[in-house]
Amino acid sequence: MDLSVLKNRFFELYHNKQIAPQLYFAPGRINLIGEHTDYNGGFVLPCAIQFGTYLLIRKTEDQMIRLASMNFPEKMDIPSTGSLQKQEVRWFNYPLGVMAQLEENGKKMTGMELLFFGDIPNGAGLSSSASIEVVTAYAINDLLNLGFELVDLVKFSQRAEHEFAGVMCGIMDQFAVAMGKEDHAVFLNSKTLQYKQVPVVLEGYDLVIANTNKQRGLADSKYNERVAECQLALAFLSGETGIDSLSEMPFLQFFKMQDQIPDELIRRRARHVISENQRVLSSVAALQKNDITGFGALMNASHESLRDNYEVTGFELDTLVEEAWGIRGVIGARMTGAGFGGCTINLVMKEHSASFIQKAGEGYFQKTGLKADFYIAKISNGARKLSTES
Repeated sequence: MDLSVLKNRFFELYHNKQIAPQLYFAPGRINLIGEHTDYNGGFVLPCAIQFGTYLLIRKTEDQMIRLASMNFPEKMDIPSTGSLQKQEVRWFNYPLGVMAQLEENGKKMTGMELLFFGDIPNGAGLSSSASIEVVTAYAINDLLNLGFELVDLVKFSQRAEHEFAGVMCGIMDQFAVAMGKEDHAVFLNSKTLQYKQVPVVLEGYDLVIANTNKQRGLADSKYNERVAECQLALAFLSGETGIDSLSEMPFLQFFKMQDQIPDELIRRRARHVISENQRVLSSVAALQKNDITGFGALMNASHESLRDNYEVTGFELDTLVEEAWGIRGVIGARMTGAGFGGCTINLVMKEHSASFIQKAGEGYFQKTGLKADFYIAKISNGARKLSTES
């Protein structure tokens, strides 16, 4: 990121070069494994990556909140003293939703000028929305000395997604964006928010992100439908067991009880969540033993379940993963994120990464007519303040 470009744009928009803005950053994330388990009270294993959202921000005396982004053409000026409302322009709702949460928790907004820039591909499933939410929450909390703990900011960011963006997401994305640590994955119990950092030692391997460039918007996808289907599955299973989330049920117990769910589709939704939860636990064990081959096999099994049981992959994601499975040096491949488009994550031997990118890209284009983009992921730290001199 060329900070001078961001600073020049800030002063073009907001003038007054006498008062310097402060710079903050929140990363995107990839989820190594544990997809669609977080809103079911389960385990997840995400990590922050080097791509993310930069925010230049400063206080003003005129009691206006001004929002702009270098990624979108729309700008907004609203009174800080008024009621913060959901907007038709979608990207506004991520920072405004966070501000509304801060106000609901007793903190008044003041005049501010904000300029965002993100280098996460929009709609790629790498949590660009959570990145915007968390960087907004982190920056305002620091700038105005509000005193909230980081976990509070995570919760506020999730609620902003629910109430302003209309996506009933779990807490994984915001948690990983805030709590990420370099060369570690976040092993999170999404029900209790207990977590630990698990070292990810990938000497000799690359994590390669492959973007299908099949755009998808979560609010318009079937994401909320899956949430409702899981709630229905839980209703069938909770009566005799007393569980209050699908992920509490061991897979062997589900195997014995699954016929209590009369609808085969709802049964498959539950099968994915409960088996995926176990795959997260097995993955943590594999990483702790440095069993990269075993971890790769779990990645593959995760994608198969997301394809067959949860049905959130689609032609483009399946094509890109199946291409990867047939290429030498690929240890594991799966979709990452909510699905319905977006990205895959691929565990590849370093000496084969270049040929993987070439072959997977060619095969994918031949079958879909779309050009995939590839990135070598680096596991990075979470939300933080940066120097404006860097």
